[in-house]
Amino acid sequence: MSPADAGLAVHWSRIRDRLKLEVGEVEYATWLKQIVLGPLEEDEITLLLPTRFLRDWVRGQYGDRLQQLWMVECAAVRRVELQVQRQPGGASPVVESSRAEEPAVVAEAPAPAPEVRSDLAAPLDPRFTFDSFVVGKPNEFAYACARRVAEKPSSPGFNPLFLYGGVGLGKTHLMHAIGSELLRGGRVSVAYMSAEKFMYRFIAAIRSQSTMEFKEHLRSVDVLMIDDLQFLIGKDNTQEEFFHTFNALVDAGRQIVVSADKSPSDLSGLEDRLRTRLGCGMVADIHATTFELRISILEAKAQASGVAVPTKVMEFLAHKITSNVRELEGALNRLIAHANLFGRPVTLESTQEVLHDILKAHDRRVTIEEIQRKVAEHWNIRLTDMSSARRARAVARPRQVAMYLAKQLTSRSLPEIGRKFGNRDHTTVMHAVSRVAELMTTDAAFAEDVELLRRMLEG
Repeated sequence: MSPADAGLAVHWSRIRDRLKLEVGEVEYATWLKQIVLGPLEEDEITLLLPTRFLRDWVRGQYGDRLQQLWMVECAAVRRVELQVQRQPGGASPVVESSRAEEPAVVAEAPAPAPEVRSDLAAPLDPRFTFDSFVVGKPNEFAYACARRVAEKPSSPGFNPLFLYGGVGLGKTHLMHAIGSELLRGGRVSVAYMSAEKFMYRFIAAIRSQSTMEFKEHLRSVDVLMIDDLQFLIGKDNTQEEFFHTFNALVDAGRQIVVSADKSPSDLSGLEDRLRTRLGCGMVADIHATTFELRISILEAKAQASGVAVPTKVMEFLAHKITSNVRELEGALNRLIAHANLFGRPVTLESTQEVLHDILKAHDRRVTIEEIQRKVAEHWNIRLTDMSSARRARAVARPRQVAMYLAKQLTSRSLPEIGRKFGNRDHTTVMHAVSRVAELMTTDAAFAEDVELLRRMLEG
């Protein structure tokens, strides 16, 4: 191997490590691990992928970022070309990297795809029923809509049913309850899966050349439920497949239930035609819980457990854990387990001892959504401007402040913060953080605004 080739291999090793940090282990293993370093000709580096589909996907999703990283890492590279890797003996040679572990990557075949049959959908959780769902003002409309779909699927005006709200507020619970109710009656076939699983199953079907079987299976069910649809933002090919599946089912009079963290109109990054179709049925918001609803949830769970939980303990938990019902229930479950294991009563003192890690986290936890809301209110802009493409200074500066505060007050990574602001690149977040920090040193009034917002959010 020539010194030039060895140098390229070192650059590629650093770029791969950087990508792994940026996108995470799962996404890296799914899309980027199979890239093989090709030759450098003049100022263009070639990267090889095993299939045309994978090449097109990487080009669309990561092409710009790969070029940025190569240009920063190696001054000789100005362009990146993605090509399909041909088998040895073909017209184009297979280029191997010099890294010790790289040959394994070159020889690595795609993981065998699971059979796309009746196991395509995820199982329903028997705990998530309508009877175990605690109803209150923030979720009563969504609950009523879910009940209606379970009783009369494909009713006019209720197809699709789109449930949206924050993490841990009950969207998944209602979807499982719908599925369980329908299956209990033995009237229909139901397929439930997360949007992430939908994408992975779709990719697996392409790799195993069983796309027709995948499509026929999904389009043969009476009710299709897709959870966390926001995962498809930026996944254009999967969106395309979901759109066609959606149309085929609705046109055939089948029911679709979808959940996401935002309403269809606020899911920037989804194709317009898909957002329009998603919003043409019933859209139901699950609001943040009230103190009264959290108390009701804790009372119901404590009663079902058979362990006596004092009212003051439930009030304490309802005040401390406000944003996530799932975490609230998890905290109560831990208290109950501790009481059963050690035969001790639940007290306020034991609660603070057993849940010290959760309570400590909530003392300092701030969500990106809360930051966006507070900043938008402070500068009197629309909340949707935080994710919009508008670049007017009156909008861009508050958006930068929100990114800065998200970096300072949350443990979210730069790519995660960027996704919360209209699927922006992490470099945009880095620029916003440095720009706000710079302005705070030169503009006292601006610095006071930022510090005021920080105190409001931390308090």
